[in-house]
Amino acid sequence: MTDTIAAEQLANPDTRVLPADPRTRGIALELLQEVAALPILSPHGHVPAGLIEADRAFADPATLLITPDHYVTRVLHADGVSLSELGRGDSPADPRAVWRSFCARWPLFDGTASGLWLRDELVELFGVAVEPSAANADELYDVIAVRLAEPGFRPRALLRDFDIEVLATTDDPLDDLSAHAALAALSDVPTRVVPTFRPDAYVSAAPGFADRVDRLTAASGTSADHAGYLGALRTQRARFIRHGAVSADHGVRTAQTLRLEADEAARLFDRVRRVDAAESDRAAFEAHMLYESARMSVDDGLVMTVHPGVHRDHHPPTRRAFGPDTGHDIPFALDFTGALQPLLEDFGTAAGFHLVLYTIDETTYSRELAPLAGFYPSVYLGSPWWFLDAPDAMLRFRRATIETAGFSRTAGFVDDTRALCSIPARHDVARRVDAGFLAGLVAEERLSLPAARRAIRTLTDDAPRRVFKL
Repeated sequence: MTDTIAAEQLANPDTRVLPADPRTRGIALELLQEVAALPILSPHGHVPAGLIEADRAFADPATLLITPDHYVTRVLHADGVSLSELGRGDSPADPRAVWRSFCARWPLFDGTASGLWLRDELVELFGVAVEPSAANADELYDVIAVRLAEPGFRPRALLRDFDIEVLATTDDPLDDLSAHAALAALSDVPTRVVPTFRPDAYVSAAPGFADRVDRLTAASGTSADHAGYLGALRTQRARFIRHGAVSADHGVRTAQTLRLEADEAARLFDRVRRVDAAESDRAAFEAHMLYESARMSVDDGLVMTVHPGVHRDHHPPTRRAFGPDTGHDIPFALDFTGALQPLLEDFGTAAGFHLVLYTIDETTYSRELAPLAGFYPSVYLGSPWWFLDAPDAMLRFRRATIETAGFSRTAGFVDDTRALCSIPARHDVARRVDAGFLAGLVAEERLSLPAARRAIRTLTDDAPRRVFKL
């Protein structure tokens, strides 16, 4: 193993991602020290609670780092590697063969955010200081496999080592939350693991909606009419709150909201339960339910996070063969100002209501999101996510929004990941980007150094605690 991985990174680990200008870099390093001892707060992510409760050793390097991570598999798929070869689908793949395929294509990750995180994981967690390649794939596999077998590399130990204070999962409203209850009772899990109410399947009027409503109302002990349906959602939200939930997450197609009178909403509900429901009715119902979800958050206090603007499962054959979340969700352009107006007219100034808006349509940053957050007390700017949780994109976000909304209207960074081992790397990159951004403002005499120190603590710690009511 001779090709060194990021030799400069190993020699000067504190300078990664920071500005190249020496003076600005020095300020950034000083700002990083301000937050170096702060714990990780992860109020939105997808690590399963059952993984932490079971606390089993990770199976192998491929199962840990490649197969479940669509950030990784999509890059390999674009190069012609089938998802079945990467362990997705019904037929199991040889994990060593998956790992070999990944290592042989390591250069594909150069310049990507995934490559940045993977390099950090290889160096910091496994002590791998070489470039993966076809020639050393088996040797690296064996080195990592030995590490995975150690008791200190099980999920709960990693949570302690990573200093993750809060970890939010994302859960179906009918999940029994038994894993969360078990974790809450364990004294050796210092991380606060909380569920997140994710109602998408029960508010989307896609085919099968009637069956999903029947399951929801039956589990909640309510009638299957419109009033019972709304009552069932409220019942399940209350159950999540009893298990420690702080937020409800909405992975909607658009940010459109629609206010309806109760009788009109009931008639629409009846129409969308039909197999042959019109697409216009389905869209109207989903817009109305985003509005109703805001009403519920005003009433019960769950923070409302909205993740719109993604064409889910863009390639139907891949969805049919391998299921959802397999790397072919593609962004599209969005409207927030007009779409959210009914919701914000009624709830935008409601006491205690927190609405965190995320986007992967960068054109909305300065035009819509920052002005909305700059007026409405309820609105906060969610961090760049998915395709945008990368250094340059995060920097563009700061530059486009802070001038209008300020630091106080941001919600902090979210890692939005199923990959437990990548969480420290992602948060570290976010802190470095913020340090570099703030250092630039100090160097340009647009911000004092004390103000920059205050700002980086706000972005890293104060904002997520306040916005997510931690």
